[in-house]
Amino acid sequence: MNIITDERCLKYHQPGHPERPQRVSGTLEFLRKQKDLKIDWLAPLEVKDDEAIKRAHDLAHIHNVAHPPGPFDGDTPDYPDIGAHARRSLGGALHALKLARAGKPNFSLLRPPGHHATRDRAMGFCYLNSIAIAVLAARAAGVKKVAVFDFDVHHGNGTEAILHRQEGCAFFSIHQHPAYPGSGIKSFDNCQNYPVAPETSNEDWRKLAAKALADLKDFNPDLVAVSAGFDAYKRDPLCQQKLEVDDFNWIARQLRGLKTPLMSVLEGGYSNDLPKLIFAYLNGLKGK
Repeated sequence: MNIITDERCLKYHQPGHPERPQRVSGTLEFLRKQKDLKIDWLAPLEVKDDEAIKRAHDLAHIHNVAHPPGPFDGDTPDYPDIGAHARRSLGGALHALKLARAGKPNFSLLRPPGHHATRDRAMGFCYLNSIAIAVLAARAAGVKKVAVFDFDVHHGNGTEAILHRQEGCAFFSIHQHPAYPGSGIKSFDNCQNYPVAPETSNEDWRKLAAKALADLKDFNPDLVAVSAGFDAYKRDPLCQQKLEVDDFNWIARQLRGLKTPLMSVLEGGYSNDLPKLIFAYLNGLKGK
């Protein structure tokens, strides 16, 4: 398993904020100690210019992320050097894309997440939409059809907005509703949404996820980009789902079963059990 990370992503935080450095540091510690999964540790690609970013974000937004005029909202602070951290996280997604196209299993373990960032707005802990930028980079590189599968408990509103009506792209999301950010109620055009109510059973969640993946398979993508959020877990503090550790292994095995080049990027997941959830997912990607 190829894991892309950079410990500089641990250097920013705000006391009490759920998107905290321990999400990655704890996972790194767990993965370095385990003996069951062979891991090759890789660095994110360096994002030297704005070419890829401009496909997804407008120039004013790119400037504001690099030079924040103040907090973007109550959940999305103007951390020192957040522009560099966001670009590094994007570099992880772009490296995951490169590995996926080469047929190599991968996971980008970086922060901040990205799937709430819209074309012109940072929000919901997200500054640059790494998964959308990677998808559009894949299309620019000649990949004919790319599907996003987003299983974060919060709807990936930014990814949906950026990829809406983009030729060769499709967006599939299973998420809780009602919940932040309040979108993802209906499907339209190339955006397919599968909302679940709070306290949905594991069995019903799996049934709907299987339906989403069947619809994704019908799209016949040449590459699948996964927004891997682990906050539908039963002990996550930000929502009210009931998934167990094994459910994240199951979803990874379903994705592996698509037999399509696959890239995965960390989005949400705020419980202390996040390392175990990611480990279960990584094992599933390997068919374990």
